[in-house]
Amino acid sequence: MSRTRTPMIAALALVAGASGTALAADPDAVGIAAVPCTVDYKVQNQWDTGFTAAVTVTNQGAAKSNWSVKWSYAGNQKVTNGWNAKISQSGAAVTAANESYNGTLSTGGSVSFGFQASYSGTNALPATFTLDGVTCNVDDGSGGPTDPPDPGPTGPKVDNPYSGAKVYVNPEWSAKAAAEPGGSRIANQPTGVWLDRIAAINGVNGGMGLRAHLDEALRQKGSGDLVVQLVIYNLPGRDCAALASNGELGPTEIDKYKTQYIDPIAAILADPKYASLRIVTTIEIDSLPNLVTNTGSRPTATPQCDTMLANGNYVKGVGYALNKLGDVANVYNYIDAGHHGWIGWDDNFAASATVMKQAATAEGATVNDVHGFIANTANYSALKENNFTINDSVGGKSVRESQWVDWNRYVDELSFAQAFRQQLVTTGFNSGIGMLIDTSRNGWGGSARPTGPGATTDVDTYVNGGRYDRRIHVGNWCNQSGAGLGERPQANPAAGIDAYVWMKPPGESDGSSTAIPNDEGKGFDRMCDPTYTGNPRNGNNMSGALPNAPLSGHWFSAQFQQLMQNAYPPLS
Repeated sequence: MSRTRTPMIAALALVAGASGTALAADPDAVGIAAVPCTVDYKVQNQWDTGFTAAVTVTNQGAAKSNWSVKWSYAGNQKVTNGWNAKISQSGAAVTAANESYNGTLSTGGSVSFGFQASYSGTNALPATFTLDGVTCNVDDGSGGPTDPPDPGPTGPKVDNPYSGAKVYVNPEWSAKAAAEPGGSRIANQPTGVWLDRIAAINGVNGGMGLRAHLDEALRQKGSGDLVVQLVIYNLPGRDCAALASNGELGPTEIDKYKTQYIDPIAAILADPKYASLRIVTTIEIDSLPNLVTNTGSRPTATPQCDTMLANGNYVKGVGYALNKLGDVANVYNYIDAGHHGWIGWDDNFAASATVMKQAATAEGATVNDVHGFIANTANYSALKENNFTINDSVGGKSVRESQWVDWNRYVDELSFAQAFRQQLVTTGFNSGIGMLIDTSRNGWGGSARPTGPGATTDVDTYVNGGRYDRRIHVGNWCNQSGAGLGERPQANPAAGIDAYVWMKPPGESDGSSTAIPNDEGKGFDRMCDPTYTGNPRNGNNMSGALPNAPLSGHWFSAQFQQLMQNAYPPLS
């Protein structure tokens, strides 16, 4: 799943996971024409008689309304089916032409497609690609004037970075947890490190910056493997539907996001000193689904989200982050995928996957920059509801008709994450992507946890009596009353799931209960006010938020104590 660039003439034999890149000449070299195109050709999976491949084309010439990519095989490869392009083959010659929905290819823009093929013998790399008849010159590894600079080693990534690895314990969070009564029980759990503003890269108020965390990770690593979890969270116009997590950058400050935020992070992560770490990046939570659910004529729409849809800076920002961070050999990018109570409905499900694909092929990124997705980041949706399923019915009414489920297709995060993973693959992401689920606050234990199904009086009584998630409404997200710690972080817990993680550090507030002046760009959201009676996004219900909460990201002792008290599995 790495973005590798292997010299295509020097490496004729292709094994699963290798790739080739056809590159045109360096436009800055004397006497060399401007770059017309770049083609990344990557074999994703290979077996004895066949393989699947992903191809990404970047156009550096004039904008196009239609396009056609051609190449020839040296062996007996035969394309059997494809996606996101009309692929035909005559002898060894293959032509991939745009579909009706992806014909536009702007200057500097990229488009991706994939296919399955059969072969026998050696699965040799194509030597030459053309885009509309213009050759994309091959990087032959010679280092001559037509050979662009090597972007650096991009060695093979492991399928699941969490397998067989320890995970970094943030000493700053650990100290706060250990200082709480009973907190030593979980103080050694791994949590995410949030880079939620530019200043966080170097450290805020004397705290640890990114390099300090990576240096500490090397110390914790020892002789084994270790995962460091980073949350990349500073988009322009951040979180257009929730004021509590607004950020420092205005809607149009995409260049500042790139040059002052992503570029410095990428430079640090690329330091060879940290090459032995497995660095997991959670890319921009609470962003892309907003472009689907909170725009246009929907009752949940906000002017801020309409602005971000119109200017494209969420898509551009995520694409740029994926591209730059994905070029670092030991970085594993996971895009935020919302949660079942946000995009589990039919209107949101496939549309959100499409927007994520758009972002993953923007600003030079390709789907090969995406190792997976994360669900339920900083949210409270139960991992698994055991007392009812989406297929149950009571009195002739489906569970989907209950007020709680409200026609959603999913009732918990595990079923949603597994289904959404399949939707993402169908949309064009690699078949090997894995999912993470944030279980830091979705345990819902304690005395309020149901011990069995609800009564079958009617469908609402049945669902409400049996559901573990005790929120007033599935749309409530801020400092929820009654929540508890969920499953402890662990690798490979279920099919398609790379890990359960605590990406949101338990005890860090979601937002302040009242307006608090600050220099962090964080506003006051009424959904964090326990007296608020709601809006269309939570069905005009009470917010369910805890009182006396500090700014988002600040330590909230009362919440931490509640999370431990209501932990499920319980703490010993």
